[in-house]
Amino acid sequence: MKDIEKKRNSVEFKVRGRYALFSDPVTRVGGEKFSYQAPTYQALKGILESVYWKPTLIWVIDAVRIMNKIQTEGKGIRTLKMKPSKNKKNDLAYYTYLKEVEYQVLAHFIWNENRPNLQEDRNEHKHHNIAKRMIERGGRRDIFLGTRECQGYVEPCTFGEGQSFYDGYGKLDFGFMLHGINYPDETGENNLGVRFWHCGMNDGIILFPPPGDETLKTRVVRKNVNMKEFTPSVNLLLADKEEE
Repeated sequence: MKDIEKKRNSVEFKVRGRYALFSDPVTRVGGEKFSYQAPTYQALKGILESVYWKPTLIWVIDAVRIMNKIQTEGKGIRTLKMKPSKNKKNDLAYYTYLKEVEYQVLAHFIWNENRPNLQEDRNEHKHHNIAKRMIERGGRRDIFLGTRECQGYVEPCTFGEGQSFYDGYGKLDFGFMLHGINYPDETGENNLGVRFWHCGMNDGIILFPPPGDETLKTRVVRKNVNMKEFTPSVNLLLADKEEE
C-alpha cells in the first residue's frame, strides 16, 4: 500500500457484481467468450466514465485491488447466428464468467489537452467534488462489469481498507493482457489503437502503467478515425447546473 501514491484529485470506490466478463479478444474469434482473471484498465476506466465523465478530462486508473477469490462459471448462451440459415437462426455459445466479484479502484483525472476549446471548464475542485458525489450515488449511468448482462454496483470506499482474499498471497502472473484503447481525442492522432501489457498482481493489487508508458505494446487497428467534437455553448459543458 505504501507504494501507491494518491493524487490531490484521486477518487476511490468499490465495484461489485454477481458476474463479470472482461473478455479475452483471442477467445472471441469462434463466437465464444472467456473472461480474463482480472479487470482490464479499459474496463475499469469505462466503469468510472459511467459514474462521471466530461470531455474536459481523462480518467487514469492507478490501481485495482481484488477483494474476492477469483472464481469462474461457464454458461451456455443462445446467440444469433451471423449468417442464419432457413432452419437455424440461433447458435449456442459457451461463455465463461467471473462470479461474485468485488474490486477496490484508485484513480485520478488529468485534463484533455487535445480539447483546447474546453479550457474554461478546467476546474479541478468542481470536477473532483462532482465525481465523489456521483460515486456516493452509484454513478450517473448503469454500471456494467465488462459486458451488458453483468450488472455492477458502485459505492465509496478507502483503497486498501478491509480484508482481501489475496492479502499476503504474494505475486501472481496473469500473462499478456489487453490494457486499453487509444482513442483519437485522447492521443491527438486520427487512429484507433489498442494497448497490451504483461499483467501481474502482488497481494491482490494490480498497479497499472499509464497509457503512454513505454512498456506497453501498441497496435493500430483502424486508421482515419476522427475525434468527436464538443462545443461548450451547445453541449452545456460549462454550466453543470444540475450539479452546482
